Amino acid sequence: MTDPSAGAAALRASAPFAFRYEYLAGGVNTGKGWTTWGQAGSNGGYVTDYVSDSARNATTPVFSYYQLLQSSPGNALAEPDSDFANLANASTMSAYYADLKTFFQRAGAASGTVVVFHFEPDLLGFVQQRYGDDATAAPAVVSATGMPELAGLPDNAAGLAQAVVRLRDAYAPNVILAYHLSLWGTKKDPIYSKGTDAEIDALAGRSAAFFLSLRAAFDVAFAEFSNADAAFQRYQLGDTQSWWYDADFARNERYLGRFSALTQKRIVVWQIPLGNTKMRAVNNTWGHYQDNKVEWLFDDPGRANLSAYVRSGVIAFLFGKALDGNTCACDAAHDGVTNPPPISGNTRDSLSADDDGGYFRERAAAYYATGALGLP
Repeated sequence: MTDPSAGAAALRASAPFAFRYEYLAGGVNTGKGWTTWGQAGSNGGYVTDYVSDSARNATTPVFSYYQLLQSSPGNALAEPDSDFANLANASTMSAYYADLKTFFQRAGAASGTVVVFHFEPDLLGFVQQRYGDDATAAPAVVSATGMPELAGLPDNAAGLAQAVVRLRDAYAPNVILAYHLSLWGTKKDPIYSKGTDAEIDALAGRSAAFFLSLRAAFDVAFAEFSNADAAFQRYQLGDTQSWWYDADFARNERYLGRFSALTQKRIVVWQIPLGNTKMRAVNNTWGHYQDNKVEWLFDDPGRANLSAYVRSGVIAFLFGKALDGNTCACDAAHDGVTNPPPISGNTRDSLSADDDGGYFRERAAAYYATGALGLP
Protein backbone atom coordinates (compact mmCIF):
# COMPACT_ATOMS: atom_id res chain seq x y z
CA MET A 1 0.00 0.00 0.00
CA THR A 2 1.02 3.65 -0.19
CA ASP A 3 3.45 4.46 2.59
CA PRO A 4 5.46 7.57 3.47
CA SER A 5 9.17 7.81 4.16
CA ALA A 6 10.36 5.90 7.26
CA GLY A 7 7.05 4.04 7.46
CA ALA A 8 8.13 0.53 6.48
CA ALA A 9 8.41 -0.91 9.99
CA ALA A 10 4.94 0.27 10.98
CA LEU A 11 3.50 -1.02 7.72
CA ARG A 12 4.97 -4.47 8.23
CA ALA A 13 3.72 -4.51 11.80
CA SER A 14 0.11 -4.40 10.57
CA ALA A 15 0.51 -7.11 7.88
CA PRO A 16 3.41 -8.63 5.93
CA PHE A 17 2.89 -6.37 2.90
CA ALA A 18 5.10 -7.24 -0.05
CA PHE A 19 5.24 -3.70 -1.48
CA ARG A 20 5.08 -0.06 -0.39
CA TYR A 21 4.82 2.82 -2.82
CA GLU A 22 5.36 6.55 -3.01
CA TYR A 23 5.05 9.25 -5.66
CA LEU A 24 8.11 11.14 -6.86
CA ALA A 25 6.81 14.50 -8.02
CA GLY A 26 7.25 18.27 -7.89
CA GLY A 27 8.80 18.94 -11.30
CA VAL A 28 12.34 18.67 -12.65
CA ASN A 29 13.14 22.39 -12.84
CA THR A 30 10.97 23.96 -10.15
CA GLY A 31 13.19 23.66 -7.09
CA LYS A 32 10.47 21.50 -5.50
CA GLY A 33 11.09 18.12 -7.08
CA TRP A 34 11.82 14.89 -5.25
CA THR A 35 15.58 15.46 -5.45
CA THR A 36 15.13 18.31 -2.95
CA TRP A 37 13.08 16.28 -0.45
CA GLY A 38 14.45 15.25 2.90
CA GLN A 39 17.79 16.58 4.06
CA ALA A 40 18.69 19.84 2.31
CA GLY A 41 21.01 19.36 -0.63
CA SER A 42 20.57 15.60 -0.64
CA ASN A 43 20.26 15.44 -4.47
CA GLY A 44 17.98 12.42 -4.40
CA GLY A 45 18.76 11.07 -0.96
CA TYR A 46 15.04 10.62 -0.41
CA VAL A 47 15.11 7.61 -2.74
CA THR A 48 18.19 6.20 -1.02
CA ASP A 49 16.48 6.46 2.36
CA TYR A 50 13.19 4.98 1.11
CA VAL A 51 14.93 2.03 -0.53
CA SER A 52 17.07 1.26 2.51
CA ASP A 53 14.08 1.55 4.88
CA SER A 54 12.17 -0.86 2.66
CA ALA A 55 15.05 -3.35 2.51
CA ARG A 56 15.49 -3.34 6.28
CA ASN A 57 11.84 -4.31 6.63
CA ALA A 58 11.64 -6.91 3.84
CA THR A 59 9.37 -4.81 1.63
CA THR A 60 9.91 -3.98 -2.04
CA PRO A 61 9.91 -0.21 -2.73
CA VAL A 62 7.79 1.09 -5.62
CA PHE A 63 8.09 4.63 -6.98
CA SER A 64 5.48 6.27 -9.19
CA TYR A 65 7.48 8.84 -11.13
CA TYR A 66 5.15 11.77 -11.89
CA GLN A 67 7.44 14.63 -12.85
CA LEU A 68 6.60 15.91 -16.32
CA LEU A 69 3.22 17.50 -15.54
CA GLN A 70 4.60 19.66 -12.74
CA SER A 71 7.69 20.81 -14.63
CA SER A 72 8.08 24.29 -16.12
CA PRO A 73 6.90 25.86 -18.40
CA GLY A 74 4.07 23.38 -18.97
CA ASN A 75 2.88 23.63 -15.38
CA ALA A 76 1.22 26.92 -16.29
CA LEU A 77 -1.19 25.00 -18.54
CA ALA A 78 -3.97 22.49 -17.98
CA GLU A 79 -3.33 18.78 -18.36
CA PRO A 80 -2.60 17.30 -20.94
CA ASP A 81 -1.43 20.47 -22.72
CA SER A 82 1.15 20.83 -19.96
CA ASP A 83 2.69 17.46 -20.83
CA PHE A 84 2.93 18.21 -24.55
CA ALA A 85 4.42 21.66 -23.97
CA ASN A 86 7.15 20.12 -21.83
CA LEU A 87 7.81 17.23 -24.22
CA ALA A 88 8.56 19.82 -26.93
CA ASN A 89 10.87 21.97 -24.77
CA ALA A 90 14.54 21.02 -25.12
CA SER A 91 15.61 22.75 -21.91
CA THR A 92 12.87 21.09 -19.87
CA MET A 93 13.58 17.67 -21.34
CA SER A 94 17.31 18.03 -20.67
CA ALA A 95 16.48 18.61 -17.02
CA TYR A 96 13.99 15.76 -17.17
CA TYR A 97 16.48 13.15 -18.36
CA ALA A 98 19.04 14.40 -15.84
CA ASP A 99 16.40 13.88 -13.15
CA LEU A 100 15.71 10.36 -14.41
CA LYS A 101 19.44 9.64 -14.38
CA THR A 102 19.67 10.78 -10.76
CA PHE A 103 16.87 8.40 -9.81
CA PHE A 104 18.50 5.42 -11.50
CA GLN A 105 21.87 6.24 -9.99
CA ARG A 106 20.34 6.39 -6.52
CA ALA A 107 18.29 3.23 -6.98
CA GLY A 108 21.16 1.43 -8.69
CA ALA A 109 23.47 2.10 -5.77
CA ALA A 110 21.30 -0.36 -3.80
CA SER A 111 22.25 -3.11 -6.22
CA GLY A 112 21.12 -5.90 -3.89
CA THR A 113 17.58 -4.55 -3.60
CA VAL A 114 14.83 -4.89 -6.20
CA VAL A 115 13.20 -1.50 -6.85
CA VAL A 116 10.11 -0.91 -9.01
CA PHE A 117 9.94 2.25 -11.15
CA HIS A 118 6.45 3.15 -12.40
CA PHE A 119 6.87 5.60 -15.27
CA GLU A 120 4.62 8.67 -15.58
CA PRO A 121 1.04 7.55 -14.90
CA ASP A 122 -1.40 9.01 -17.49
CA LEU A 123 1.25 10.54 -19.75
CA LEU A 124 1.28 7.90 -22.48
CA GLY A 125 -2.50 7.60 -22.28
CA PHE A 126 -2.72 11.26 -23.25
CA VAL A 127 -0.24 10.63 -26.05
CA GLN A 128 -2.41 7.84 -27.44
CA GLN A 129 -5.53 9.99 -27.19
CA ARG A 130 -3.96 12.80 -29.20
CA TYR A 131 -1.76 10.96 -31.71
CA GLY A 132 -3.38 7.54 -32.09
CA ASP A 133 -2.09 4.02 -31.60
CA ASP A 134 1.43 4.61 -32.98
CA ALA A 135 3.70 6.29 -30.43
CA THR A 136 6.21 7.27 -33.11
CA ALA A 137 3.69 9.86 -34.38
CA ALA A 138 3.96 11.90 -31.16
CA PRO A 139 6.85 14.41 -31.02
CA ALA A 140 9.09 14.53 -27.95
CA VAL A 141 12.61 15.85 -27.50
CA VAL A 142 14.98 12.94 -26.77
CA SER A 143 18.36 12.71 -28.51
CA ALA A 144 18.04 16.39 -29.46
CA THR A 145 18.79 17.22 -25.83
CA GLY A 146 22.40 16.22 -26.51
CA MET A 147 22.56 13.87 -23.53
CA PRO A 148 25.26 11.33 -24.50
CA GLU A 149 23.36 8.33 -23.14
CA LEU A 150 20.43 9.08 -25.46
CA ALA A 151 22.34 9.46 -28.72
CA GLY A 152 20.52 8.00 -31.69
CA LEU A 153 17.11 7.69 -30.06
CA PRO A 154 14.17 9.12 -32.05
CA ASP A 155 12.62 12.41 -31.00
CA ASN A 156 9.17 11.01 -30.37
CA ALA A 157 7.19 9.30 -27.62
CA ALA A 158 8.71 5.93 -28.50
CA GLY A 159 12.15 7.48 -28.08
CA LEU A 160 11.07 8.82 -24.68
CA ALA A 161 10.13 5.32 -23.51
CA GLN A 162 13.35 3.89 -24.97
CA ALA A 163 15.32 6.58 -23.12
CA VAL A 164 13.89 5.38 -19.81
CA VAL A 165 14.96 1.81 -20.61
CA ARG A 166 18.43 2.91 -21.73
CA LEU A 167 19.05 4.89 -18.53
CA ARG A 168 17.81 2.00 -16.41
CA ASP A 169 20.07 -0.44 -18.22
CA ALA A 170 23.06 1.86 -17.79
CA TYR A 171 22.67 2.73 -14.12
CA ALA A 172 20.20 0.46 -12.34
CA PRO A 173 19.80 -3.13 -13.58
CA ASN A 174 18.15 -3.94 -10.23
CA VAL A 175 15.17 -1.73 -11.17
CA ILE A 176 11.99 -3.22 -12.63
CA LEU A 177 10.43 -0.85 -15.16
CA ALA A 178 6.65 -0.45 -15.19
CA TYR A 179 4.64 0.93 -18.12
CA HIS A 180 1.39 2.69 -17.22
CA LEU A 181 -1.61 1.25 -19.08
CA SER A 182 -4.27 3.94 -19.44
CA LEU A 183 -7.38 2.03 -20.49
CA TRP A 184 -8.97 5.32 -21.60
CA GLY A 185 -6.15 6.07 -24.06
CA THR A 186 -8.31 4.71 -26.89
CA LYS A 187 -10.90 7.44 -26.09
CA LYS A 188 -13.36 4.68 -25.17
CA ASP A 189 -13.28 3.40 -21.61
CA PRO A 190 -14.07 -0.35 -21.65
CA ILE A 191 -15.89 -0.13 -18.30
CA TYR A 192 -17.99 3.00 -18.84
CA SER A 193 -18.86 1.99 -22.39
CA LYS A 194 -20.27 -1.37 -21.14
CA GLY A 195 -18.83 -3.02 -24.24
CA THR A 196 -19.44 -6.51 -25.55
CA ASP A 197 -16.68 -9.12 -25.32
CA ALA A 198 -15.67 -8.38 -28.90
CA GLU A 199 -15.55 -4.65 -28.22
CA ILE A 200 -13.48 -5.17 -25.06
CA ASP A 201 -11.04 -7.35 -27.01
CA ALA A 202 -10.74 -4.70 -29.71
CA LEU A 203 -9.98 -1.96 -27.18
CA ALA A 204 -7.38 -4.16 -25.47
CA GLY A 205 -5.88 -4.83 -28.89
CA ARG A 206 -5.49 -1.11 -29.53
CA SER A 207 -3.93 -0.60 -26.08
CA ALA A 208 -1.48 -3.42 -26.80
CA ALA A 209 -0.65 -2.03 -30.25
CA PHE A 210 0.23 1.34 -28.72
CA PHE A 211 2.45 -0.29 -26.11
CA LEU A 212 4.23 -2.39 -28.72
CA SER A 213 4.80 0.70 -30.89
CA LEU A 214 7.05 2.06 -28.12
CA ARG A 215 9.55 -0.73 -28.79
CA ALA A 216 10.71 -0.31 -25.21
CA ALA A 217 11.51 -3.23 -22.93
CA PHE A 218 9.35 -2.44 -19.93
CA ASP A 219 9.15 -5.39 -17.53
CA VAL A 220 5.57 -5.08 -16.31
CA ALA A 221 2.44 -2.97 -16.84
CA PHE A 222 0.57 -0.97 -14.21
CA ALA A 223 -3.20 -0.57 -14.55
CA GLU A 224 -5.88 0.94 -12.31
CA PHE A 225 -9.52 0.66 -11.40
CA SER A 226 -10.06 4.36 -10.71
CA ASN A 227 -8.28 7.26 -9.06
CA ALA A 228 -11.05 7.85 -6.51
CA ASP A 229 -13.60 6.10 -4.33
CA ALA A 230 -16.86 5.50 -6.19
CA ALA A 231 -18.90 7.52 -3.69
CA PHE A 232 -16.39 10.39 -3.86
CA GLN A 233 -16.77 10.44 -7.62
CA ARG A 234 -20.53 10.53 -7.27
CA TYR A 235 -20.92 13.14 -4.55
CA GLN A 236 -17.93 15.35 -5.33
CA LEU A 237 -17.58 14.97 -9.11
CA GLY A 238 -21.15 14.17 -10.18
CA ASP A 239 -20.22 10.80 -11.70
CA THR A 240 -23.29 8.58 -11.42
CA GLN A 241 -21.66 5.58 -13.15
CA SER A 242 -18.68 5.17 -10.85
CA TRP A 243 -19.85 2.11 -8.89
CA TRP A 244 -18.57 -1.24 -10.20
CA TYR A 245 -20.83 -4.30 -10.45
CA ASP A 246 -20.07 -7.92 -11.30
CA ALA A 247 -20.18 -7.31 -15.05
CA ASP A 248 -17.79 -4.36 -14.73
CA PHE A 249 -15.20 -6.48 -12.95
CA ALA A 250 -15.62 -9.15 -15.63
CA ARG A 251 -15.02 -6.57 -18.38
CA ASN A 252 -11.93 -5.32 -16.56
CA GLU A 253 -10.56 -8.86 -16.19
CA ARG A 254 -11.15 -9.56 -19.88
CA TYR A 255 -9.51 -6.30 -20.98
CA LEU A 256 -6.44 -6.85 -18.78
CA GLY A 257 -6.16 -10.49 -19.79
CA ARG A 258 -6.26 -9.65 -23.48
CA PHE A 259 -3.65 -6.89 -23.08
CA SER A 260 -1.41 -9.24 -21.08
CA ALA A 261 -1.69 -11.98 -23.69
CA LEU A 262 -0.89 -9.66 -26.60
CA THR A 263 2.06 -7.94 -24.92
CA GLN A 264 3.31 -10.86 -22.80
CA LYS A 265 3.50 -8.53 -19.80
CA ARG A 266 2.20 -9.24 -16.32
CA ILE A 267 0.06 -6.58 -14.67
CA VAL A 268 0.05 -4.73 -11.36
CA VAL A 269 -3.22 -3.03 -10.40
CA TRP A 270 -2.26 0.22 -8.69
CA GLN A 271 -3.73 2.98 -6.54
CA ILE A 272 -6.83 0.96 -5.64
CA PRO A 273 -9.47 2.96 -3.69
CA LEU A 274 -9.79 2.04 -0.02
CA GLY A 275 -13.47 2.74 0.71
CA ASN A 276 -15.76 -0.06 1.86
CA THR A 277 -19.41 -0.78 2.65
CA LYS A 278 -18.74 -2.49 5.97
CA MET A 279 -17.53 0.01 8.56
CA ARG A 280 -19.50 2.78 10.25
CA ALA A 281 -16.56 5.13 9.76
CA VAL A 282 -17.23 5.09 6.00
CA ASN A 283 -20.31 7.32 5.80
CA ASN A 284 -19.70 9.28 2.57
CA THR A 285 -18.26 12.34 4.22
CA TRP A 286 -14.88 13.96 3.50
CA GLY A 287 -12.18 11.32 3.95
CA HIS A 288 -14.69 8.51 4.50
CA TYR A 289 -16.20 7.55 1.11
CA GLN A 290 -17.56 4.15 0.10
CA ASP A 291 -16.20 1.83 -2.56
CA ASN A 292 -16.24 -1.94 -3.05
CA LYS A 293 -12.83 -2.85 -4.53
CA VAL A 294 -11.21 -3.97 -1.26
CA GLU A 295 -14.09 -6.25 -0.32
CA TRP A 296 -14.42 -7.59 -3.88
CA LEU A 297 -10.82 -8.76 -3.77
CA PHE A 298 -10.27 -9.62 -0.11
CA ASP A 299 -13.65 -10.36 1.48
CA ASP A 300 -14.33 -13.31 -0.84
CA PRO A 301 -13.70 -16.53 1.17
CA GLY A 302 -13.36 -18.74 -1.89
CA ARG A 303 -10.93 -16.30 -3.55
CA ALA A 304 -12.81 -16.62 -6.84
CA ASN A 305 -12.54 -12.90 -7.59
CA LEU A 306 -8.85 -12.79 -6.79
CA SER A 307 -8.23 -15.92 -8.85
CA ALA A 308 -9.99 -14.37 -11.84
CA TYR A 309 -7.53 -11.47 -11.81
CA VAL A 310 -4.60 -13.87 -11.50
CA ARG A 311 -5.86 -15.66 -14.61
CA SER A 312 -5.90 -12.26 -16.34
CA GLY A 313 -2.19 -11.80 -15.73
CA VAL A 314 -2.35 -9.72 -12.53
CA ILE A 315 0.51 -10.41 -10.11
CA ALA A 316 0.09 -7.69 -7.45
CA PHE A 317 -2.31 -5.12 -6.02
CA LEU A 318 -1.23 -1.73 -4.66
CA PHE A 319 -3.74 0.21 -2.58
CA GLY A 320 -3.83 3.93 -1.86
CA LYS A 321 -5.82 7.11 -2.26
CA ALA A 322 -4.97 9.48 -5.10
CA LEU A 323 -7.02 12.57 -4.26
CA ASP A 324 -7.57 14.60 -1.11
CA GLY A 325 -10.85 13.68 0.57
CA ASN A 326 -10.75 10.04 -0.47
CA THR A 327 -10.68 7.21 2.03
CA CYS A 328 -7.31 6.30 3.52
CA ALA A 329 -6.11 3.28 5.50
CA CYS A 330 -4.64 5.89 7.83
CA ASP A 331 -5.98 8.83 9.82
CA ALA A 332 -5.59 11.38 7.04
CA ALA A 333 -8.74 13.15 8.26
CA HIS A 334 -7.16 13.57 11.73
CA ASP A 335 -10.46 12.73 13.38
CA GLY A 336 -9.42 9.66 15.35
CA VAL A 337 -11.70 6.68 15.82
CA THR A 338 -15.11 7.44 14.33
CA ASN A 339 -18.40 5.55 14.55
CA PRO A 340 -21.11 7.77 13.04
CA PRO A 341 -24.63 6.45 12.43
CA PRO A 342 -24.39 3.66 9.83
CA ILE A 343 -25.50 4.08 6.23
CA SER A 344 -26.28 1.38 3.66
CA GLY A 345 -25.78 -1.43 6.14
CA ASN A 346 -22.17 -0.63 7.03
CA THR A 347 -22.65 -1.38 10.72
CA ARG A 348 -19.24 -2.56 11.97
CA ASP A 349 -17.54 -0.46 14.64
CA SER A 350 -14.12 0.96 13.79
CA LEU A 351 -11.08 -1.14 14.61
CA SER A 352 -8.69 1.82 14.62
CA ALA A 353 -8.38 5.51 13.79
CA ASP A 354 -7.87 4.66 10.10
CA ASP A 355 -10.40 6.54 7.99
CA ASP A 356 -11.71 3.27 6.53
CA GLY A 357 -12.39 2.01 10.05
CA GLY A 358 -9.36 -0.28 9.91
CA TYR A 359 -11.00 -2.57 7.37
CA PHE A 360 -8.20 -2.74 4.80
CA ARG A 361 -5.46 -3.61 7.27
CA GLU A 362 -7.74 -6.26 8.80
CA ARG A 363 -8.39 -7.79 5.36
CA ALA A 364 -4.70 -7.65 4.42
CA ALA A 365 -3.67 -9.41 7.63
CA ALA A 366 -6.35 -12.08 7.06
CA TYR A 367 -5.17 -12.58 3.47
CA TYR A 368 -1.59 -13.24 4.51
CA ALA A 369 -2.68 -15.38 7.46
CA THR A 370 -4.51 -17.67 5.04
CA GLY A 371 -1.54 -17.65 2.67
CA ALA A 372 -0.73 -15.51 -0.34
CA LEU A 373 -2.28 -16.80 -3.55
CA GLY A 374 0.19 -18.62 -5.78
CA LEU A 375 0.90 -17.35 -9.27
CA PRO A 376 1.06 -19.48 -12.44
